[in-house]
Amino acid sequence: MARITYIEHDGTEHVVDVPAGLTVMEGARDNNVPGIDADCGGACACSTCHVYVHADWVEKLPKMDDMEEDMLDFAFEPDMSRSRLTCQIKVTDALDGLIVNLPEKQI
Repeated sequence: MARITYIEHDGTEHVVDVPAGLTVMEGARDNNVPGIDADCGGACACSTCHVYVHADWVEKLPKMDDMEEDMLDFAFEPDMSRSRLTCQIKVTDALDGLIVNLPEKQI
């Protein structure tokens, strides 16, 4: 289990315990965190689960693959130094304390 903090664009925080094995996107969806639309259901076929990973966590996450990088081209204002698709980040105990900021909107 990992405690993940999702921060909405307006600063509202949602601290959620997410079981290992789920994705960061599923943790948001299952806990009704607004701002993670997840239109494709986690298939990496859209960019509606885009977040900005807190700087302290960027290097701790697994590297993104080419498909995720390509889908980020469709995200709202991506920052390639810290943008990720939450459907591609599997939750492990090592992610306990992860902080992600949601963009102003998903497209």
